[in-house]
Amino acid sequence: MFGPSGRVLLAVAKVLAIAGGLLFVGLVAMSIVSIVGRKLFSAPVPGDVELLQMTAAAAAAAFFAYCHLNHGDVKVDFFTAAAPPRINHALDAFGSLLVGLVGTVLTWRVYVGAIGTQEAGEASAILDIPVWWAQIAMVPGFAMLALAGFYMAACHAREATHRRETRR
Repeated sequence: MFGPSGRVLLAVAKVLAIAGGLLFVGLVAMSIVSIVGRKLFSAPVPGDVELLQMTAAAAAAAFFAYCHLNHGDVKVDFFTAAAPPRINHALDAFGSLLVGLVGTVLTWRVYVGAIGTQEAGEASAILDIPVWWAQIAMVPGFAMLALAGFYMAACHAREATHRRETRR
């Protein structure tokens, strides 16, 4: 299903997902250190909750494109499981188009929100980290989601059309 551009998209999405996974591993390690430090030494990691909140959003956004490219999203196909493949591809094309559109809107709005937060000079309460850093870090994940959605929409539409043409 993946052509040359799809393989590049998949590779970039995979690198982004690995980066998101490493961020989560770092967050887990920081949380363990903070919890142990709090319980045993009354010395938690300063700003641990701020770091967790700011980093987890970007890490989660990093997974979406890879998940979509590998058909890992949740979909309810109870009613379409017995449908012909061309119908399923047409429905998947529509669903992927919606994913692409949602990814585009999220990219746009998160970017606009980050710029607004930067202009307002908002920073975290304990560590004084600019909040827009965390917001702008979500943009690549959502942009990749948009690209993945549009790419998969085109792939499924091509499959639906191809299957229709071969049956004639």
